[in-house]
Amino acid sequence: MKVKTSGHGLNLRQSFIDNANKRLQKFDRFFNEEADGAVNVDLEKDRYTVEVTVKSRGFFFRTERTSTDLDSAFREAVDLMMRQIVKNKGKLGNRVKVKEVELAGEELDIAAADEAEEEQEYHIAREKRFVIEPMSEQEAILQMNMLGHTFFMFRNADTNELNIVYRRHDDSYGLLVPVN
Repeated sequence: MKVKTSGHGLNLRQSFIDNANKRLQKFDRFFNEEADGAVNVDLEKDRYTVEVTVKSRGFFFRTERTSTDLDSAFREAVDLMMRQIVKNKGKLGNRVKVKEVELAGEELDIAAADEAEEEQEYHIAREKRFVIEPMSEQEAILQMNMLGHTFFMFRNADTNELNIVYRRHDDSYGLLVPVN
């Protein structure tokens, strides 16, 4: 796995970069060698936010943790990603390799985890159909806020593509743009 690290508001120590590479290499047992990993660290006041993202076979795995200690935030994010992959490996199908994994010093048998955890099926509670109007990103954010939603799908008037605006946890906004 190729791993990229970046820091915003701080310079990352070489020991942290080496540790990030070492810990993310443990995910090689799940992903093929073409997988890409990224570790982004933001320092805001005295709190570190660590975001770990792995892209493999067109699928994204992402976790984020915040702490006053950089190493513990990183460790928690990696552990959470490991748990998510093990928990959802049945639904991920051939996107991940199936083997025994080590998490926090404990051996987890994936076959036993499957038997212990009943296969959860996702239930769609409601289906909505609506006309998608061309509009600007600012108009889409305004419409989303007027509806009281956390996301809104619209046709971008400039590009004529479907886009999604969403409200992030820090009350900023995000834009999802498809890439062919």
